[in-house]
Amino acid sequence: MIYAFLVGALLIGMPVAIAIIATLLVFMATGEAPYTIRIVATEMFRSLNSFPLLAIPLFVLAGELMNESGITVRIIAFADVLVGRMRAGLALVNIWASVIFAGLSGSAVADTSAIGRVFIPEMERHGYDRSFAAAVTAASSVIGPIIPPSIPVIIYALIVSGVSVPALFLAGVIPGLMLATFLSIYVMLTVRVDESSRAEQMQSAQPVRALLDGILPLLMPVFVVGSILLGVVTPTEAASFAVAYALFLGIFVYRKIPMRALPRIFTGAMKDSSVILIIIAAVGAANWLLTYNRVPNMLTDWVLANVDGKTTFLIAVILLFLFVGLFLEGIAAMLVLVPILHPIAVSLGVDPVHFGILVIFNLMIGLITPPLGLCLFVAEGIAKVGMVKLTRAILPFFLVEVLVLIILTFVPQTVIWLPRAMGF
Repeated sequence: MIYAFLVGALLIGMPVAIAIIATLLVFMATGEAPYTIRIVATEMFRSLNSFPLLAIPLFVLAGELMNESGITVRIIAFADVLVGRMRAGLALVNIWASVIFAGLSGSAVADTSAIGRVFIPEMERHGYDRSFAAAVTAASSVIGPIIPPSIPVIIYALIVSGVSVPALFLAGVIPGLMLATFLSIYVMLTVRVDESSRAEQMQSAQPVRALLDGILPLLMPVFVVGSILLGVVTPTEAASFAVAYALFLGIFVYRKIPMRALPRIFTGAMKDSSVILIIIAAVGAANWLLTYNRVPNMLTDWVLANVDGKTTFLIAVILLFLFVGLFLEGIAAMLVLVPILHPIAVSLGVDPVHFGILVIFNLMIGLITPPLGLCLFVAEGIAKVGMVKLTRAILPFFLVEVLVLIILTFVPQTVIWLPRAMGF
């Protein structure tokens, strides 16, 4: 009955967090002792009573400040100098600008919104199909939460005790670069667009100035991630440093953020953060119910008794998360499934850091899959090409990302080599 109520709430379009809370309230109100409505509120507050969680709104705010300060244009110019003269240059600039932007915001949706507004009309002006431009933008934005700093990594480390945030940050570097490389190879092999006029424009541009303008934005992820890896600060303290750095650039260096704009920027970051935190609170209360009824223990015992090895388990995890990503927001899916699946993975000998990156990578692919892919909706909102046409255009990129996921799954060194080389 409880599952039917939850599914029904989701089918009528109720937000995930509200659907979970409503289901829990109904269950607690109609269930027998020790279930009481008070437990829902208690567990929601307990889930949010965590100092590391402060890193989430701070990183969101840093991303908002970076967007407002004109960083996006400088990143695009920097990437243009690096790869813009190659075949399918503008598509490559789109992809590698996402790689650079990933080190600033850690958010795929922010990446799609900021870069898409610049690139989608620009790519169409240079002969690219508008739906293809939107597909490239959405597909490359998946890199955002994989390359550090990453909000999903911080949440994953909060869910799973004993997994190091610096180790997860380092583990995401090679997968993020691999994904950008594979996407680049695909567009170079398939795109047939004449950008000769644009190449002539680039020759008259000022590449040295573009490279210099990109230095200050690129220093932020170096300082933030470097300070965490060196043990100087915690991820939460590093997030506050990122906000201070973004404020300094926006107000005093680039002078793009007037003081009167700060209330609007802070309010927008607060709204975006609250969505994530409400989901965390709701799923925390649901996890109490699952734990109280020993559901994770029973599932672990069943899987260990019926799954005949690590390979079978990993294949099942890939299929499960790809399916769940079609219908459930990535962070919510992580909060629900990771507490159940992580102990099973460890029992079967899967490295915890390797498993964490696989989960995050898997769920981020869900951001570009219909019917609920957030990046897909944002890209379509900018491009206005229709969801059916955009879905058709993004399918090849989806297959490329699944190919990278398979490589990461069955070649663990692609994920764990860098953390181990750095001593984690």
